[in-house]
Amino acid sequence: MTPLALFDTHTHFDVEDFDIDREHLAYQAKAVGVERLILIGFVQERFANLIDTHHYLNRLIHTPQSYLAPGLHPFYIEQHQDSDLLNLEQILKNEQCIAIGEIGLDTFLKQHKQPELLQKQKDFFVAQIELAQQFNKPILLHIRKSHADVLQILKHHHFKQGGIAHAFSGGIEEAKAFIKMGFKLGITGQITNPNAKKLHAVVQAVGVEYLVLETDCPDMTPLCCQSLQQHRTRNTPANLTFVLQGLAATLNRTPEQIAPIVWENSLQALHLSA
Repeated sequence: MTPLALFDTHTHFDVEDFDIDREHLAYQAKAVGVERLILIGFVQERFANLIDTHHYLNRLIHTPQSYLAPGLHPFYIEQHQDSDLLNLEQILKNEQCIAIGEIGLDTFLKQHKQPELLQKQKDFFVAQIELAQQFNKPILLHIRKSHADVLQILKHHHFKQGGIAHAFSGGIEEAKAFIKMGFKLGITGQITNPNAKKLHAVVQAVGVEYLVLETDCPDMTPLCCQSLQQHRTRNTPANLTFVLQGLAATLNRTPEQIAPIVWENSLQALHLSA
């Protein structure tokens, strides 16, 4: 039986966690149906490695096609410098990038609520929104405890390129607001957790037409994998099949019914043709 075609719209498959067996895991992902994946940026010092991994994966045969999405992550705001934005702009000029990510706002930690750091987050977010508009790229949003601020900034800048609200953690009305602005909602392995009641409610309220799948590997391991010794500490792209199964269960549909829909949603969100 041919596996269902899947698109992992959010990975950190370039990080050191995968250095010892990345090629094997890429073959494994393709074998279970992961046809495409995105490598997501977070700090400038890893941009070169991100790009190298992207090209390495695309030189392999019988592995998922890799796409590149460099960006400066709000959680690491203390590390970012203005020169990093110039480096990002050069990458957008010189590499085939599918999107800019992951970018946004994160006030989960107490220090990131301090006015100076929060303003720096907003400044870097706005600068990357403007790059996305300049290069006509969608954006991959990281949002924690700051959905209203992110929406306000996107509206203020009349952002029309859309993208994906990664690992969506907001409520139903916030979900509808992002969808109205042209975004899809990224669903991770958290959907396999029966206690994630807020997420299940959002998914059921908006329906499969606005959702995409992501592993966020090596983080966000699906609950069903955490009891298995080999998956205990590290998520991998092959686990996207469990995200699909969890989403199907929440929607009371079969994986076969929803897989083609989330695939098309991914292409739309990323401005890709089939």
